[in-house]
Amino acid sequence: MDKLVLLNNSIANKILNIRSGETKFGEHAQYITSVDHIYDTLKTLDVKYVIFGIPEDIGVFANYGKSGTSSTWDTTIKILLNTQSNDLNAAKKVLILGHLDFSKEKEELSKLKQDHPKHITKARKLVTEIDKHVVNLISTIVSAGKIPIAIGGGHNNAYGMIKGTSLALKQPVNSINFDAHTDFRTLEGRHSGNGFSYAYAEGFLKRYFVFGLHENYTSSDIFNQFKDNKHLDYNTYEAIAVRHEKKFQGELHRAEAHINKSKFGIEIDCDAILNVPSSAQTPSGFSVEKTRQFLHHFASLNNANYLHICEAVAKKKKATQTGKLITYLITDFIRSNSKTND
Repeated sequence: MDKLVLLNNSIANKILNIRSGETKFGEHAQYITSVDHIYDTLKTLDVKYVIFGIPEDIGVFANYGKSGTSSTWDTTIKILLNTQSNDLNAAKKVLILGHLDFSKEKEELSKLKQDHPKHITKARKLVTEIDKHVVNLISTIVSAGKIPIAIGGGHNNAYGMIKGTSLALKQPVNSINFDAHTDFRTLEGRHSGNGFSYAYAEGFLKRYFVFGLHENYTSSDIFNQFKDNKHLDYNTYEAIAVRHEKKFQGELHRAEAHINKSKFGIEIDCDAILNVPSSAQTPSGFSVEKTRQFLHHFASLNNANYLHICEAVAKKKKATQTGKLITYLITDFIRSNSKTND
């Protein structure tokens, strides 16, 4: 756990804005002070959810995307800790763990250029190193009986989320991905566009559903691959929201039937949400309300085993709004899931 930087009470107190007559989420959430024997600490701690950040954009760079996802964790945690604590938010069930520190890898990335093939190869090797740390942390959290909530970061970390969960549970897991893209690209070296294809090829991912795929950004090869494999399924944003060939609620249930036969993870790529600053921001996508309805539906299921929110970019002018959005998603997940698991 050499990459794990804890967020302790002292740091939290500097972030908190205390007001008379109010109690903030960060005041009731729990923190730990040492990474030593972290499995035993997590196992005995009376919490259900472990929130942590993966502030990196190396996987996005390695996929020729726009960097910026590394800033989202810092923005989000400032908003989350200052959210009101009440009976609905269940802050006492939450451990705010901290973040994985990839600053050394980011420094290496600063020397690379996307138009140099050898530099892309180097970036993809860095992603492989990141994978190891994400897998280790997720496996530890899930083995301790807790539910991880990860704030990215690029969608490359879906691989670590899936593999870590699979290793902890000693079985392949399923995934529901709210995304404009499949991230099921070829196995050409690790990046943000092939986390799911690598996890599937290596046997950690069993059944996979992409919710809200954008038809303009999906190749014929990908469509054919999904049509020919019963473990892979999808719907498109256009079929639901533009042509109204399929109903949103009906598609929630169809996706549920595909992935809810065993433990599954929930992936939310912010490039699927209308006008949210992200590595691939879209002018046409699901609203925040639809995103929250999607999350509520799947978080309410007994087999929901993790939440991964990724690809958001906390641009200066919209940083607070991005942090608020992700905080809404975190608290929606906890509310819906805690009722199921209480």
